[in-house]
Amino acid sequence: MWIEWLQAYLIFAAKAVTVVIAVALIVMVIAGAVRQVAALRHQERLEIRNLNERFRDMADAVRESILPQEALKRLHKQRKQAHKQRERDGEQNRKPRVFVLNFEGDLHAHAVGALREEISAVLQLAEAGDEVLLRLESEGGMVHAYGLAASQLARIRARGIQLTIAIDMVAASGGYLMACVGDRIIAAPFAIIGSIGVIAQLPNFHRLLQRMDVDFELHTAGEFKRTLTLFGENTEAGRAKFREELEQTHGLFKQFVSDHRPQVPLDEVATGEHWYGQRALQLRLVDELQTSDDYLLSKVESHDLVELRFMRRAKLAERLAQGVSVMGQGVRRSMQNQISARWH
Repeated sequence: MWIEWLQAYLIFAAKAVTVVIAVALIVMVIAGAVRQVAALRHQERLEIRNLNERFRDMADAVRESILPQEALKRLHKQRKQAHKQRERDGEQNRKPRVFVLNFEGDLHAHAVGALREEISAVLQLAEAGDEVLLRLESEGGMVHAYGLAASQLARIRARGIQLTIAIDMVAASGGYLMACVGDRIIAAPFAIIGSIGVIAQLPNFHRLLQRMDVDFELHTAGEFKRTLTLFGENTEAGRAKFREELEQTHGLFKQFVSDHRPQVPLDEVATGEHWYGQRALQLRLVDELQTSDDYLLSKVESHDLVELRFMRRAKLAERLAQGVSVMGQGVRRSMQNQISARWH
């Protein structure tokens, strides 16, 4: 009798455990899905910052240290009255906006992913009289990557929205390809501007492999499917075709600059050289010598300054690629600094 009871109990217990496990698995699946959605939302977000408030808060920190209490009270009273007046006026007295974007370029222009999202957001909100200010820093990089970045900026101009490019340190090569799209370019006096040229280089290990008795085979269909190679034997015909492609790319670069800044003397500037801001102004590569900070301060009373940053957590492979790119640029800058002009 007790054996039958034990068997029945074990069967019941097994069923109960099975149900509990099934419920637990369902809960885990639902929780995992919720976490994935939350993680996705966390990985991609658009951060908005009011720069008017930021500048005001910094100034107020100084005012509170140097102004007497009576002056501070009068200032706060004036601000309250101005705020009430704006609320009464509503949209009728809305200030024009300056949407502030940032682009920090690397070899592969990884920042273009965020830039396109930020521009898509701005284009849904911008109205007549508004402006986009892009704070641009880039030494250039891959042709197709910076071509896409420049095309994103062209979307702004196509909508009739004023586009101002601010260069505080460097906009060279692909960086200048982007900058020339702007209606107006401002640059710091010693920002590096220009480098309207194309460069390509690669090592060749063919002779080393020969000495090591290593054969390398490369099979292609199409005479110029591959012009130069790392491991095979390069030919003069391949080298000539490669140089021809570089010249074609350079021609496209020059035409792009000419289309967007016809005032630039291409014969003088399309040599691959770069110039500091003061000389770049003389060559009409930029329109005014001014830092982005001064430009924003000049607008703080007359405009609403809104900074947008699209944040996305990069995948591991992207973070590694960006790290390698940054390291490579750091090494290159270090080598260039050994031969470039410096203050003493």
